[in-house]
Order: sequence, then C-alpha cells, then structure tokens
Amino acid sequence: MEDAYARSIAEVLDFFGVDPMKGLSDSQVTLHSKIHGKNVLPEETRTPFWKLVLKQFDDLLVKILIAAAAVSLVLALINGETGLTAFLEPFVILLILAANAAVGVITETNAERSLEELRAYQADIATVLRNGCFSILPATELVPGDIVEVSVGCKVPADMRMIEMLSNQLRADQAILTGESCSVEKELEVTIATNAVYQDKTNILFSGTVVVAGRARAVVVGVGANTAMGSIRDSMLHTDDEVTPLKKKLDEFGTFLAKVITGICILVWIVNIGHFHDPSHGGFLRGAIHYFKIAVALAVAAIPEGLPAVVTTCLALGTKRMARLNAIVRSLPSVETLGCTTVICSDKTGTLTTNMMSVSKICVVHSVHHGPTIAEYSVSGTSYAPEGIIFGSSGMQIQFPAQLPSLLHVAMCSAICNESILQYNPDKGSYEKIGESTEVALRVLAEKVGLPGFDSMPSALHMLSKHERASYCNHYWESQFKKVSVLEFSRDRKMMSVLCSQKQKEIMFSKGAPGSIVSRCSNILCNDDGSTVPFSAAVRDELESRFRSFAGKETLRCLALAFKQMPIGQQTLSFEDEKDLTFIGLVGMLDPPREEVRNAMLSCMTAGIRVIVVTGDNKSTAESLCNKIGAFDHLEDFAGHSYTASEFEELPALQRTLALQRMTLFTRVEPSHKRMLVEALQHQNEVVAMTGDGVNDAPALKKADIGIAMGSGTAVAKSASDMVLADDNFASIVAAVAEGRAIYNNTKQFIRYMISSNIGEVVCIFVAAVIGIPDTLAPVQLLWVNLVTDGLPAIAIGFNKQDSDVMKAKPRKVNEAVVSGWLFFRYLVIGAYVGLATVAGFVWWFVHSDSGPKLPFKELMNFDSCSTRETNYPCSIFDDRHPSTVSMTVLVVVEMFNALNNLSENQSLLVIPPWSNLWLVASIVLTMLLHILILYVHPLSTLFSVMPLSWIEWKVVLYLSFPVIIIDEVLKFFARNSKGFRFGLRFRRPDLLPKRELRDK
Repeated sequence: MEDAYARSIAEVLDFFGVDPMKGLSDSQVTLHSKIHGKNVLPEETRTPFWKLVLKQFDDLLVKILIAAAAVSLVLALINGETGLTAFLEPFVILLILAANAAVGVITETNAERSLEELRAYQADIATVLRNGCFSILPATELVPGDIVEVSVGCKVPADMRMIEMLSNQLRADQAILTGESCSVEKELEVTIATNAVYQDKTNILFSGTVVVAGRARAVVVGVGANTAMGSIRDSMLHTDDEVTPLKKKLDEFGTFLAKVITGICILVWIVNIGHFHDPSHGGFLRGAIHYFKIAVALAVAAIPEGLPAVVTTCLALGTKRMARLNAIVRSLPSVETLGCTTVICSDKTGTLTTNMMSVSKICVVHSVHHGPTIAEYSVSGTSYAPEGIIFGSSGMQIQFPAQLPSLLHVAMCSAICNESILQYNPDKGSYEKIGESTEVALRVLAEKVGLPGFDSMPSALHMLSKHERASYCNHYWESQFKKVSVLEFSRDRKMMSVLCSQKQKEIMFSKGAPGSIVSRCSNILCNDDGSTVPFSAAVRDELESRFRSFAGKETLRCLALAFKQMPIGQQTLSFEDEKDLTFIGLVGMLDPPREEVRNAMLSCMTAGIRVIVVTGDNKSTAESLCNKIGAFDHLEDFAGHSYTASEFEELPALQRTLALQRMTLFTRVEPSHKRMLVEALQHQNEVVAMTGDGVNDAPALKKADIGIAMGSGTAVAKSASDMVLADDNFASIVAAVAEGRAIYNNTKQFIRYMISSNIGEVVCIFVAAVIGIPDTLAPVQLLWVNLVTDGLPAIAIGFNKQDSDVMKAKPRKVNEAVVSGWLFFRYLVIGAYVGLATVAGFVWWFVHSDSGPKLPFKELMNFDSCSTRETNYPCSIFDDRHPSTVSMTVLVVVEMFNALNNLSENQSLLVIPPWSNLWLVASIVLTMLLHILILYVHPLSTLFSVMPLSWIEWKVVLYLSFPVIIIDEVLKFFARNSKGFRFGLRFRRPDLLPKRELRDK
C-alpha cells in the first residue's frame, strides 16, 4: 500500500482486512504471504564469473594484442619454430592481460557487496499480534496487514502505518534513511502534504530505522522490496558505474591508436607487394607471410603493452599517499577522477558536522537586584566525549562551573530529567549514545560542568578511565536523587518532569520547550547568590529575546530547565504539579560543524570547485550551518542558491538548469533526490564527487563520478563508494583532490613517455621496411623494451613531486585530451628521432663498424636478393645478431634519456634536475643493469637474440642517444617562451586524439 500515509487508520485496516484487536488469522497470513512474498530484500542475480572475466577483455587495444599474439604464434609454427622462442611472445602478452583481468574482476566483485550489506539493516525479530495473541516472530515472516508493537530500542522490521500510541509520544531516529540530525516525532494523523517525502510521512515507521522514545502499535504496509530500504536497493541496482575521465581518454586513445596501427600495417604490406616475389622468400605466398609478420611486429611495437600495468601501479602508489591523508581508496581509477572534480555534493550530517548533538550555549539569570542581568555561557566540545570547557560572556574560562548555583542546577536537571545512556565503546574507541540525541547532549553537559565540593575536581575526573568517565557525574547525581515518579513528554504539554527524593526532601525537575516551561514558572534561580526571586515581566521579556536569538539567528535547538520543591512524602506526579516552577536556565544545542571545514571550503573555492551542501534537515538549520562554514561567504542573498527538494522539482526546466549552476544548498531531500541531483549535474558535464555516510546516501554515492563515504558511516555507504574518509573529515577531501591532481599530472607524463617510445619503435620498423633493409628488431626484443625498459622508468615518473600551485588551478575539463595537438607534435618529433637513431645504429654496424662487413648502403638495401647474385660477402652476414643488438641498445639508452625529459612537461633539466626524483634515477640504473644482464649472460642473450657489445659500440650508442635531450630542451624552450611559434605549428584541430562527445555522461 503505497499511500498509507495519506489514508486514515480505518481505511488502512479495512484495506488489509485486519482487526486491530486480533491481528491477522493464519489463513490471511498464508494468503498475504503468497501475494507479497517474504519480508527480505531479494538477492540479486550475480554476474557469472566467466562473464566478468570476458568483460575485462572487451577493449580494443586488448583485442589487437590478443590477435597479434595469436598471429605471432601461428607464423612461428608455420616457419617451423619450436620451443621457447615460438611461445615466449604470445605467452608474455597473455600473462599481462590475465593480470589486468584479475584486477578488474576483483574490483567488480567488491562493488556487489553493497547490495548484500543492505540486509544488515533489517530487523531480526518482531512482536506481532496474530489470532488475538502477541508472539515474537522472525521479522522475515511479517506480511502486510500484520499488527506489530514497537518500543524504545526496537529496529523497525518493515514499513508500518501507526495505528495506536501506547505512550505519550513515539520518536524514531531516521538519520540512516533521511540524514536528519534529530529524531522525528511520530503521530497517528493523516499526512496531507502533496508530493510528500519521507520527512513528511510522520505517521509511517520506516524499515531499518530505530525507535528512540515511546511505545506504539502499527500495521505493516510494505515488506521486502516494497519498503523505503527496498527502494534504495532498487536505485542502487539500476545505477551503472560511471566511466572515469582517464579511462575515457585512454579508450579514445586506444581507438585512435588502433586506426593508426591498422593503417600503418596495411601501408607496409602494400608498399612491399613488389618484394613478395623475391627469391629469398621462396615464393609469393611466403613473401606475403614474411611482410605480414613485419606488420604484426609493427602492431606489437605500436601498442604500449605495459601501459595498463603502469597506470595501475601509479594509481596504486597514489592510494598509499592518500591513505596517509586518511582517504582510503577502494577503486583505483577514482584517484585520478578526484583531480578533475568540479562539484562536491557534500552530505551535511556527519560530514560537515559531527552528527553528535552538543550544548553550545547556556543562558541563566545572573541577578535581578539592579534590573535583570542575563548571563550567557559558551560550551566547547563537539562530540559525545565528556571533554569541554565552559566560557563566560567575556570569553574567559570558568574554572569551577559547579560552584555557580544556576550552572550547578543545570547539571542536576540535565542528569536527572533524562532517560538516555552515554557509554564508552572500547572496540570503536569512541563514546556512544542510547536514546534521544538531545538528552545525551544534556548528559555530556552535566559531565562538563562537573561536581561541587572540592577544587581538585577537574583534574580528578581526568584520572578516571574512559569507561568510568563517560557518566561519572551523571551517576553521582542519580545516586543523590532517587527517582520516584515520571511524567513523560507529551505533544500538548511539550515537557517532561521527574519527581526525586533526596534526604527527606522531594524535588521535581522539569525540561521542555522554552515557551511551555517559562509560562509555568513563577520564580527564578539567581546565579550570583543562589537566591530565588519572583519572575518579573522584565526578566520574561529578556529571556524571550535571548530565546529568539538562539532559535532564530543561531538556529539552536532550545530547551528550558526548571525545578520545584515538592511536599515531603509525595510519591506521584500529576499535570497539576507542573506549575509555580523555578526557572533554572535555557540551553541551546546543535549538531556542530567540524572545526576544519571552513578552511577546506575556502580551499575548494580557490581551486575552482563548487560545494553543494545536501541534507534531509530543514532549510533554516542548514542555512545557518552554511553561514558558519563559509559556504555563503561570497553571497549577499540566499535566494537562488538555497532550495528545498520540493521547490527545485516545481521549477520549470530552464530555471532548473540555471538553479543547478548556482545552487549551494539543497534541503529536505530523500535518497531519490540525491541521485537525481548527481545525474542532473553530470548532464551539465560536471564531474561530481558525492559524500555521505547513511544507507540513504548509497544510490547517489554509486551514481557519482566518485562516491566518498565516511569511515564511521554504514557498511552500505562504504561498499557503494569509491573512497572512504577514515577521519570523517571534509578537509581530507580537499587534500585528496590535490593528490588526485598531482597523480593525473604524473600519469600524463608517463603516458606521453610511453607514447614517444612506441612512436620510435613504429618509425624504426616502418623506415626499415620502406627502405628495404633487414628487420632491425625482433618481436621478442620489442616486447622486452616495451615491458621492462620502458615500464620501470614510466612507473618512477609517477613519483614526480607535486607542483606547489596544484590547488590554485581550475579543474581540468573532462574532455581535455591526455595528449593535445602541440604535445603530440612534440612527441612525434621525439619519437621520430628515437626511431631514426635506432635504424642508424643498425645501419652503422653494417656500413661503418670495424667489426662489421662494411657494406655499401645499396648492398644493404638489396639484402633480399643476395642469394641470387654473386657477392664478395656471405649472405649469412644478414643473420648476424650484432646489428639488432646495437639497435636494441640504442633504443633502450635513448629511452633512458627521454625518461629524464619527462621530469616536467615544460621545465628544463637545468631547473628540475634528475636527482629531484631519485626513484627515476634508480629505475634508469636498474633498467640498464637488466639490459647489460641480457647482453652478457649466455642463456638470456640467446633468448633475446643479442650479443655482447664492445666499448666502441657502446660509444656509438651514446652518441646516437644523447641528442634526444637536446631536441626536447629546444621544444620545451619554445613551449615556455614562444606561443606564436606554437600557434603557428598548431593543427586545425587542437586535439589530434578523437574526442568522444560526453553523451554517456
């Protein structure tokens, strides 16, 4: 029954055919169970393991690599190759792909846990009326129409419509569902609000929420998937994970690269069609296969096989650095996504605030002898920990608060007129509440005031264990005043009273809404001397003024405290006793903002990141908080910047679009609104980070580009998120954003490094094929260069230091290319030099080396016809491994120098020297040692088809390699100083890589 909140109790009962005095019969239970099913969230069909594995290979570059590996194996077998050489290349390629697939499968498996953890918020048992008798049944057996009784501490087992109040009031903590900082009072009356949200449905108890006060009966109106918790599950289920900006750019780069590779391979094959008939190949078909093999080698050279591994490693290094900043990353790609975040949608309760009600102001009457003098005190401490200081109106600390009569009575009343519990949880290392958050705030206040009688009290309390300290003062007052009778809170009186006995004296303590308490007071307790004086009109006016200030400007939740001496021996209380009270004071409490949030907000504004506060709380409370944390500092008027969910939904489409661009505060929201907000912002091409801690936040956390959960939040929120803040602190997000930006900058550097390396390899093979010289590099040598010699320096580039002004720049645009036009030109130049230097090393050995044959260059170009004509050299010279060893070594060494070029995009090596990144220096040394190892250790040299090099050959290698630094220094110089030159060279399209429209945003 979806509209039970808008129906009367009689209508709801008639709908289910249930008698409120007897409950459902067994036959009705059976029938309803068949219609509605069990009261459990249904298990979602899991993606089969084999489908998850196949999904990881659904990538263009991966498919090309698999095809290249398969073709390489087939060609090796056709040529009669056997043993390790035939299988090495395809085996290594498949090993890399398998490792990447394993990471992807693990990530996706973790994402499915959030749906399972929703079930943890379902109740285990319920007190149910059936066949005229109450019994305790498993909550899973509930059906719509069941009559259920709930009381303090009960977890609500299903969505239920209130039908009978068994106490003066019933309150439920709905923070897990709506994010409200205070508990909600429930009632029996019909809800008449149009487009009612969860907060408006005050006659409905929602599944998974907790009853914190009172006792009542309700009829079940929704079970399983048809509950508020079920709708959250459905929302999460229908939310597709967003592709990160870097993944999009790499996918686009892969598509672009695939087209280039295909074009080059076809071009090489076509250019050499005339050579298919050469006798050296042994026939047209074998000639075609030979050049097809060259094309495959080109494909292997063009694809940066190590790129996925290097990206993953760099992001993993970033997660370790972020963990030190209390940001625990659950999804590696989210590290980079942080760097381009443009909007942070921040949950209010628990993220910007502590989610712990705390007394921040106390107002008492100091004296009335020379006109009313009101004393106002401030209280520090923003958590349930009994640690805080009380300050006077001048800002001076009150050393012994319990020596002041009014503050002493405030502590007494707070401890006695209270039904909550404050305790220390050693497992979590924190103080926890049981009961109403406002009552717990009063218990904490009693601890901060302390006890009277001796000066050593403050230091004596610090000597207690945390378990004893939690309620030491409260227990003292409870031992002094024995409770005799209680008048519970009721909606009409808006107050509660407790009758106590102390040493043959009876005293009544009362607390409640200021209007209700003050109207019943006839006397005032003065704070200067402890005297009791009559309540005058002047004092009443002054107190009302302070109350309006507390509740209005400061949006504090206010309670008034009072007491009354009762006749000796009285054992009961009646409503008639609640008059002629003595006013003690006024306390104002709030869910306080975290101290670090204001500076974090300022950092976001400087970095060009907009913050939208999203909360289920009411508008005025949220606007007050935004004022305190600086979210409204740049605004003169809140109009157009602060909206409730209903106000936003009523806006026309055009105004809604404009509102999204200006919005700073979004209030009275429920889970569907949060998800809607994220989607709307994403449609405006914003990169959205969403923070939250409750079950209600899970759908939006999953939908956002990056979901950020609080460490103290629910397991559901954590599982749906990409990142968890260990310290629940909004300020940690800002530090994580800076780290994300730095990681992206480093990621760009090593991607460009690997691109220039692969361009060099492609140029090398292409030039060799076009001019008709032998193959300069074997496929296994290309694989070694791509994986080992390129991979290690690329990973080390990820350790480049963060720029000092990383948080002063605006967020980069989502469609910004990893490699733009000018940079692509730069790396084409570098890549071309790398390729030509590699070919030059090969040609040098044949033409000029003393250890080589010193052939004329024309003879080298006609090597394939050697067997058909007379020569003064043996044709076997073209199978010598020396020239390819020189080429491979030139390629390795030139890439080491090129790695140094990537310490910075535009800064010279004279400004940022190599030792600024010692990891890079170490990786270059290690890479060269590995390369020397395969040159000079026999089994490895055979495997990689290489030979040891002489000192003369090493000198030629260095001569050919070092100029890459000079070339890049010149290009960096123009990039820094000659914009005109850059624009002159810029292509018509500023981005050579294809830009996909953000339609999937």
